[in-house]
Amino acid sequence: MFKPLSLYIGLRYTRAKRRNHFISFISIISMLGVAVGVTALITVISVMNGFEKELRGRILGVTAHATIVERGRALRDWRAVSKVIDRDPRVRGSAPFIRAEGMATRAGIVHGVIVEGVLPDEEPKVSVVGERMRAGRMQDLKPGGYNILLGAALARALRAEVGDKVTLVVPQATATPAGILPRLKRFTLAGVFEIGMHDYDAALALVHLEDAARLFRIREGVSGIRIKVDDMFAAPRISRELIRGLPEHYAAVDWTQQHVNFFQALKTEKIVMYVILMLIVAVAAFNIISTLVMVVTDKAADIAILRTLGLTPGGIMSIFIVQGTVIGFVGTLLGLLGGVQLATHVDTLVPAIEQFFQTQFLPPDIYYISELPSDMRWPDVIRITVVAFTLCLLSTVYPAWRASRTQPAEVLRYE
Repeated sequence: MFKPLSLYIGLRYTRAKRRNHFISFISIISMLGVAVGVTALITVISVMNGFEKELRGRILGVTAHATIVERGRALRDWRAVSKVIDRDPRVRGSAPFIRAEGMATRAGIVHGVIVEGVLPDEEPKVSVVGERMRAGRMQDLKPGGYNILLGAALARALRAEVGDKVTLVVPQATATPAGILPRLKRFTLAGVFEIGMHDYDAALALVHLEDAARLFRIREGVSGIRIKVDDMFAAPRISRELIRGLPEHYAAVDWTQQHVNFFQALKTEKIVMYVILMLIVAVAAFNIISTLVMVVTDKAADIAILRTLGLTPGGIMSIFIVQGTVIGFVGTLLGLLGGVQLATHVDTLVPAIEQFFQTQFLPPDIYYISELPSDMRWPDVIRITVVAFTLCLLSTVYPAWRASRTQPAEVLRYE
């Protein structure tokens, strides 16, 4: 349908100066609307990808990629299991842990906590807590020393500093001549860490594995073994393959199962934002319809003359499809270039804007992520560009079809 003559006339109409300047203005507005919509969509999706990547990194920095447990009871022979796991070349490290709930109290202040017993030499293989210490060191946890590491928000809530005493109360009763008393133990605060996730900084307490075993009366075994693999997205498959080499009473829980609701919520939010911002592109694409309708009306005499000279309705239709396609292509291309540039320079543009207006978009005392991260992914960029250009292309069909239905005799009668 796109013959060279139709292509030539369509391109000529696009770059020619029209008698009706309002039509030219509407064409420019349509082009800029598509560009702004594509730019906004690429930038917002990249920022949301950055937030997802940052939050996933902080969560997995504590929980690791997968956990090996024993069904119905504590994992007893964890050393032998660790040897089997570590032989796999895809496993970067493994570490045992004991996990239980309790309460931390100091000077009349009580907070619920999640107590984890860890091995200071093994834990850095699967978590980043040792790298996020604000005070003290992971190695300060000594067996029998009853030292404890607290999240920064939890330490602030308890008004505790390094060297202070913190009492842990566990949900286990102790029978004494005076009656049934809750089980408790005093620990010395040896360090404070800050992961950047409120759920961990406000509730997590780390003690040595042997101290946790004594506190919770676990005679042998651990709650499980955390493992870290070379590819986090392959963790579900790798963990299932590791379980095949162990007895049947072992099970694996990967990070996609542990935090399925959280990551599903992020995915849903990203989809909704994609649809909302795509409406901006759709509105700009629909403006192309009004632009081409006015062009068809303005060029009615030209269309009639071309028809009398022998140009087919398909040729007339292709002229205006070419014209609308050029508008959509230029707008999409400008949006692509602007979106890529903006998405890759968010980390430098946002601080400059904050400094110019003397404000801060994400205050660190309110948000744990005080910077706008950006993770531009080319599959998202290509998908956005293709959808935007397709909408622009579809918006040319009706005006072009209407132009092809023009009757030369009716138009030329009044010329």
